[in-house]
Amino acid sequence: MILSISGVVLFGTIVFVFFRKDGLKPSHACVSTLFGFYLASTAVAPGIKAGGESLASLLGGMRF
Repeated sequence: MILSISGVVLFGTIVFVFFRKDGLKPSHACVSTLFGFYLASTAVAPGIKAGGESLASLLGGMRF
């Protein structure tokens, strides 16, 4: 678990720097993908999934 958290922090920091400094290039997208895989293996993943489902439900229920 400690390795997962350190990987998430490392990749999260790198992704943040890439977005703020250079925009998103193909190599940056690869790092973002690795960040997602590390994040999915942590204890935060169910909360993120529930939040995404809640947002999708909210947007799906809107009438324009």
